[in-house]
Amino acid sequence: MNAMLTSLTTALSSNVMHSMGWALLHFLWQGTALAALAAAAMALCRQAQARYAVAVGALVLMLLAPPLTFLVDAQSHSDAGTPLAASPHGKATWQRADGVTTVHPSHVASVDALPWLVEAWLVGVAFFSLRFAGGFLWLERERRRQSATVNDRLLEICYTLRDRMGIRRAIQFCECKWMQAPAVVGWFRPIVFLPATALTGLTEQQIQSVIAHELAHIRRFDAFVNVFQVCVESLLFYHPAVWWLNKRIRTEREHCCDELAVAFCGSPVEYARALTLMEEWRSAPTFSMAANRGPLTDRIIRVLGLKPLGAATRGLGLAGSVLCLAAALAAGQALIGLAHPSSTHAGSASQAAASPNPSASPAAGAKPSPAHAQSGSSRASDSSPSSSASSYVDAMKAAGLGDLTVDQLIALKIQDVTPEYVRELQQLGVHPNADKLVAMRIQDVTPAYIRELREAGLNPDEDQLISMKIQDVDAAYYRGLKDVGIDCDVNHLVSMKIQDVTPEYVRALRATGLTVTADQVVSLRIQDVTPAYLKEMHDQGIDPKTDEAISMRIQDVTPEYVREIHALSLKPSVSELISMRIQDVTPDYIKALQSAGFKLSVNEIVSAKIQDVTPEFIEQARKHGFKDLTLQKLIQLRQLGILDSKTDL
Repeated sequence: MNAMLTSLTTALSSNVMHSMGWALLHFLWQGTALAALAAAAMALCRQAQARYAVAVGALVLMLLAPPLTFLVDAQSHSDAGTPLAASPHGKATWQRADGVTTVHPSHVASVDALPWLVEAWLVGVAFFSLRFAGGFLWLERERRRQSATVNDRLLEICYTLRDRMGIRRAIQFCECKWMQAPAVVGWFRPIVFLPATALTGLTEQQIQSVIAHELAHIRRFDAFVNVFQVCVESLLFYHPAVWWLNKRIRTEREHCCDELAVAFCGSPVEYARALTLMEEWRSAPTFSMAANRGPLTDRIIRVLGLKPLGAATRGLGLAGSVLCLAAALAAGQALIGLAHPSSTHAGSASQAAASPNPSASPAAGAKPSPAHAQSGSSRASDSSPSSSASSYVDAMKAAGLGDLTVDQLIALKIQDVTPEYVRELQQLGVHPNADKLVAMRIQDVTPAYIRELREAGLNPDEDQLISMKIQDVDAAYYRGLKDVGIDCDVNHLVSMKIQDVTPEYVRALRATGLTVTADQVVSLRIQDVTPAYLKEMHDQGIDPKTDEAISMRIQDVTPEYVREIHALSLKPSVSELISMRIQDVTPDYIKALQSAGFKLSVNEIVSAKIQDVTPEFIEQARKHGFKDLTLQKLIQLRQLGILDSKTDL
């Protein structure tokens, strides 16, 4: 390995090694800046697909950054000249195009260290590439050794789901014992692996959901993006931002596939149960895409529609992203200055070459020539930025912001946080620290905005102001909610704006007879309880209260379901409808019981379902010669296992 690296680096010219080394170093701040921008953009996106697109785009830019930096650095070296050998005193010299030889101490480190840096990077790339190739070879070997075709019934389910999802690619479905959760492997001819544990531990509906999740990966061509991610990880392995961004991509990918699986199978509760079971079996190769990959709690919350309310956290995340971006840009500026010394050094070298006679400089006390006077005025103008920076620091101290760090000063200046802005906020009783000032300025929290909120009766603190501005909560929105009877605090106001609770929505709910509070209206909106849904329920004779309407929507009690139940001569109450839906009492199940001669009430039907009294069980009891069967007797037979076969016992 060492001999190979030595021959490779020897084949590269010193200019190429120099540019490659600086490209790798520059990516440290470039990758941090891109990750900060991606984090801020993802915090503003509400849809998983949008966050996924932002993260993948940022990863593409990360891959492009080093080669572009290499080209720019190589071009700058071509314009400046070529490096000469180190001088006898150990300092690197640089031969410019006009023949002037200059000494740049900053290049000494690069002459010595950059080749070693490139060699270390090549070793890392080789290691991760071998790891990548070995993982795929292992998957292929296990596929050939421990996989078999699934049974005809399951294969029919798989093909039906594939057709429903509009997938036209050839897909192979295999049963395996070396995985504990369903997974997809392959690019052009993908294979869906269904482990024996999943086939025996999940119900048919749950199996359909997890198969739909894997087919969603195939439909979205996620395997190709996954390979791209692994390649980027192999090339840019040394930057933590690459690994963080890849983890976010994989998380958002699972969220997107979860949404597709629920959309095509229509049972969020069953899918959430399947995820919980598979978490206990959690084991899947890194190079495959498994249904049980990703944070379990977050995925279940999203599947069930219980969207977390994290506006304030998003605001702090945005502020943190801005600070990381500012720090990365500052580090980048310092690194650029180290890589490419200022032109003033070259100017002074040229002046020294043009005036070799030391006596040409004015003697002490002599009247300076016009040229020297002009040079002095130039130096005076060059010093103005430092005096300007000093005055900005003094002005911020005068506004009450002392002991600021360099990073904080840079962030404040970038975001145009002026002393006047700070004083206006203080006059309104708002005293944010440096970090919150940056976040407020990013979100355009102006003194006029605060005054409007105060006039409307709101007095939010700094964090709440940032959250309100992120969600575009203004005084007009608050007044509109007060007009329809919702008088809430700032936190509820932000939550309602996140869930798109409008005054018109509240007014329409009240028109259906619901009296809602701020908490209830947020829950109603999360569960998509619409005025149209309530009206359809009223048409069926169902008049739920607010909490009951939320529970009905959670349990997927639809107007169509109610109509089918009513058609079977049953008139369940709201609580009975919810119980029936929880126990998965379907109209077909009731019809089967009625066809078997049982005319049961709603409570009796629910009890029968809980005890797993099925039409097949009733038929089995009758075949044994039992007569005059009642529901109570059937339940006792079921509980005591009298009809169970010896193998079941």
